[in-house]
Amino acid sequence: MTRSDALIPPTSGDSPPVREAMSSVVSRETSTPTPPSPSLVGYSSRSQEEWPRPARRRVITIANQKGGVGKTTTAVNLAAALSMHNQRVLVIDLDPQGNASTALSIEHRGDVPSVYQVLIEGMPLAEIVKPVPDMPNLYCAPATINLAGAEIELVSMVARESRLLKAINEFKEIELDYIFIDCPPSLGLLTVNAMVAAAEVLIPIQCEYYALEGLSQLLQNVELVRAHLNPKLSVSTALLTMYDGRTRLAAQVAEDVRAHFGDTVLRTVIPRSVRVSEAPSYGQSVITYDPGSSGAMAYADAAREIAFRGASVTG
Repeated sequence: MTRSDALIPPTSGDSPPVREAMSSVVSRETSTPTPPSPSLVGYSSRSQEEWPRPARRRVITIANQKGGVGKTTTAVNLAAALSMHNQRVLVIDLDPQGNASTALSIEHRGDVPSVYQVLIEGMPLAEIVKPVPDMPNLYCAPATINLAGAEIELVSMVARESRLLKAINEFKEIELDYIFIDCPPSLGLLTVNAMVAAAEVLIPIQCEYYALEGLSQLLQNVELVRAHLNPKLSVSTALLTMYDGRTRLAAQVAEDVRAHFGDTVLRTVIPRSVRVSEAPSYGQSVITYDPGSSGAMAYADAAREIAFRGASVTG
């Protein structure tokens, strides 16, 4: 599919398969809930189901140079859902804005040891990783605003592209099943470090007019990193976010993405959800904030897909 193809507005009604898939996530979010205790969560009918652990730890970089596509939201909620099914998960916040740290209630003031010290000063990752409150299997490596200067400072450093990889390889304190790396909205050295450290790239793609705009550059960067720095890297997953079932455009974008990426795209799509936007202000994922909301159930289903798809992953 060409770039121009992706930008052709739809001329017909919603695709029946997409409309059918979204019928179960019609928004019913009309009242403001009291944030529940994570221990009371029962966010899906499959909440007691046993999810398989990967054969080896999976390191997944969540990347898209476009801002506002749901990278941080995806990282936090997939991690929360997996951790609640007894998977041991670490979220590495690589965005200077520190939004993933905020959503997981991890302190990230400027003087807090963070990923900046790991990348620039060589501090062990174990010294900055913190357990997420009330989430026994979930951990976070926070980002602070100091990380904003790391792009420049890394330029003159030896092995500048693999400093995060080195830190992850040396982290032995917790036996992890998943590491999610939340990237900034750029394709600079921070994102390159994330790609060198991971075996998989997950691309959140919003169901809006410019969804595929710029994705070719991201895919080119993935190929460059694979060719020169990390031969194990692949785009393993694409996730459709911000789906509005009331519009023909969302259905058309979903069809275009599935045509372009094929089976890489998860069957689950993430609907637009007020609860997803509200949850970080309470220092929670939507999985714990409002487990019955359409957004929470969709992210739980997406996490389940990732767990079962990756049951045989060995790299």
